Amino acid sequence: MARQPAQAKSGPRLISLFSGCGGLDLGFEQAGFRRVWANDFDPHAQAVYSLNLGRIDCRDITEVESGEIPEGEVITAGFPCQPFSNAGNRRGVRDSRGMLYQECMRIVRDKMPEAVLFENVKGLLSTRHADGRRLAEVILDDLRTLGGTGYDAVCRLVRASDHGVPQNRERVIFVGVRRDLGIRFEFPAAQDKVGLTLRHVLDLPRDAPNQVDWPLSPQAMSMVERIGPGGSWKDVPYPELPDRFKRIRDDMKRYHSPNFYRRFAPDEICGTITASAQPENCGIVHPTENRRFTIREVARIQTFPDGFRFIDATSRDIAGMYKVIGNAVPVKLARAIASAIMEQVFAGKARGCRPGPKMARVPRRAARAPIRLL
Repeated sequence: MARQPAQAKSGPRLISLFSGCGGLDLGFEQAGFRRVWANDFDPHAQAVYSLNLGRIDCRDITEVESGEIPEGEVITAGFPCQPFSNAGNRRGVRDSRGMLYQECMRIVRDKMPEAVLFENVKGLLSTRHADGRRLAEVILDDLRTLGGTGYDAVCRLVRASDHGVPQNRERVIFVGVRRDLGIRFEFPAAQDKVGLTLRHVLDLPRDAPNQVDWPLSPQAMSMVERIGPGGSWKDVPYPELPDRFKRIRDDMKRYHSPNFYRRFAPDEICGTITASAQPENCGIVHPTENRRFTIREVARIQTFPDGFRFIDATSRDIAGMYKVIGNAVPVKLARAIASAIMEQVFAGKARGCRPGPKMARVPRRAARAPIRLL
């Protein structure tokens, strides 16, 4: 079993909702935060989290009472992204998972921590709420009016490669600071991209754990064998394309010129790694070998340390491991945002458990009522 990292004995307390396999939490811990509670409903995520980071509450968040969660100075949540993702069905708020952010709001409203961070996919920005407004605007408005005090809340589309991640992954980050603190959060500046190409990432030690890959299907392999580094399915001769790809090739405008089977070259920064790990959805094909990236290679692209394990004797579902890694927040991106929160909100304060202002708790019946306008 992987050696679990020692928990900090001081630092602002972190409450983690929709924790996944722990990328966001690990980044916050590296920035000096002290996790006191984490939750996720997905069995694969639970297995990985427990193996590496320790205890996690495994219940459906809708069944968790706010009073069961310890007090904390920061709440983070990567609520389900599939309803808003281009790789999913894009049902948005019509998907029941699309409204799970209300559960985050419920807990934030009951706890009123000093800072809040929500993370989601780029597609959320184009998702409309039932009242016609963009969902991102609804989330910001709800944070700004929450609990009477409210939060000074901002959001930004952040590119992971601007913060030390070898991946051109874009994510929407919401950060709110409780208004009585008088702080407006500023996102960290973009960094240079030296050393972020696949050539640097794939230089793995021989004893790195989880160097296993999910074999490609025969049809996928026949495509991959015809695509060179830096290419895509468009490089496959038309007669050798499967029939469904021929239909797409015959009417590229109708299908918005998809770039399936993208094979990034060694000197390119990788594209977004998705939970499906399918060549049609992301650049999961190794630059020079005819296979998917291994579990460890994908973990490196997501900036998990090499000692962070994804498979043990009780969890050998390889497809499930690709899923939890693809759903994770890259650790270095999480650390960059967490460090900015630490510096701007908590610098100069005691690193212990500083209680927030005394506020009347919302009765359970009211707390479970829908958030404003929903």
